[in-house]
Amino acid sequence: MKYSLKKSITFATLLLLVFIPQQELYGLQVTGLYSHRVAVSNESDSERNRAFQEAFKAVVVKITGSRSWLSDPNIEQAIARAQSYVEAIRYESQNADEFLYNDIDGPGSLSENRFIEVSFSGSLIQTLLADANIPIWNSNRPSVLIWMVLQDSSGTRSLLTKESNPEISGYFLNFAKIRAIPIIFPVLDFEDRRNLSEEDVWTLDTEKITKASLRYGADSILSGRLLFTGGGDLIGLWQFIFRDEADVFDGVENNLNDYLEMPLDRITNRLANYFAVVSDSTPQETVKLKIEGIRSLGAYRSLMNYVSGLGLVYSVKASNLDSGTLQLELDLLGEAAQLFEVIALDRDLMPIQSFQAGDRDSLHYRWTR
Repeated sequence: MKYSLKKSITFATLLLLVFIPQQELYGLQVTGLYSHRVAVSNESDSERNRAFQEAFKAVVVKITGSRSWLSDPNIEQAIARAQSYVEAIRYESQNADEFLYNDIDGPGSLSENRFIEVSFSGSLIQTLLADANIPIWNSNRPSVLIWMVLQDSSGTRSLLTKESNPEISGYFLNFAKIRAIPIIFPVLDFEDRRNLSEEDVWTLDTEKITKASLRYGADSILSGRLLFTGGGDLIGLWQFIFRDEADVFDGVENNLNDYLEMPLDRITNRLANYFAVVSDSTPQETVKLKIEGIRSLGAYRSLMNYVSGLGLVYSVKASNLDSGTLQLELDLLGEAAQLFEVIALDRDLMPIQSFQAGDRDSLHYRWTR
C-alpha cells in the first residue's frame, strides 16, 4: 500500500503536517457500496442466482476499488455462493433506452427493462475481505475533478461540459456510480475560462491546470485531450495530478468507451491503493485526538459514529469532556499518517493549531457537522 508519508514518520512530524495550511478539500461520502442493480430477463431462480453473482462482483469492486481482486481464490469461491451474502432484493422496471455502464463485463447499452436491486450484508463481506487479507476502501472517497478538451477532424477544439457532449460526460458519471468515486465537472464560467484555455488543457499545462482547479478544492485532477481523426481513431493524452505528483499517459483506441475506461480505471486503482486498508485483527498504532465543538449529546453521537466508521479505526476510547472539548484515544489498524489523510478528505473535522504546551501529544480538531 502506498502512502505519501513514510512508515517511520514520527508523531511530532504528523502534528506539524496537520497544521500546514491547506486548500479546502471535497472528499465525499459515497453510498450504495453494498448494493447493485442488475438487468434480468425474468424472475426465475436461475436468473436470480446469475444476478446475485454479478451484483456480488460489482460490490467487491466498489469496496476494494479494483477489479483485480475478483481473481483471488477466496473471492472466486464467495462469488459461487453469492446468495449466502444477500440481505435483501427488490425487482423494478426502467425505460429500456437508459444507458448503463457495466464495469465488470464491459461497457454497453442494456435493452432489458427489468432489474433486480441486490443488497448484501456489509458485515459478512467485510469479514470475507479481512479473512482474505484484502484491503477495504472506506466510504469517504477522494474527489476527482475532470478537465477535458476535444478536437474534431476539422481541428476545432472545445472544453468538455456535461451539456456539450452527453455521451462522454454520461460515461464518466456512470463510471463514477459503478466504482463509487466522486467526480466533479468544472462549471466553465468566466473565471474558469479566464484561468484556463483549451490550449492549456491540450498541452496538459500542469501549473495552469492546478491553479485553475484550486477553486474546486478537489483531491485529485484528471485532465485529458482527445482527437477524433478522420479515419475514426481516437488519439490523446492524459494527466492525473494527485498529492502534487503528475502522472502522464497516452491513449489510443478506436472505441470511445474503451478510450474513456482506461484512464478512469487507472486512477481509481491508484486512489484505492493509496487509501484502502487491510483490516488486520491487531491494532498497529494508537493516536490521541483532541476535538472541540462537542456541546450536545447529538454532536457527541455524531462524532463517535463518524470516527468509529473510519475504516482503519479498530476501537475508540472517549474521556475528559470539558467545556465542549473531547479527548479521544484511537487504536488503528493502519498508520497514524493514513488517519490524517482520511480525515483530510472531508470537512467534518477541521485541524486547529494550538500553542498550549499540553496539546503536543494529540491531534487537535474542531467538529463542524
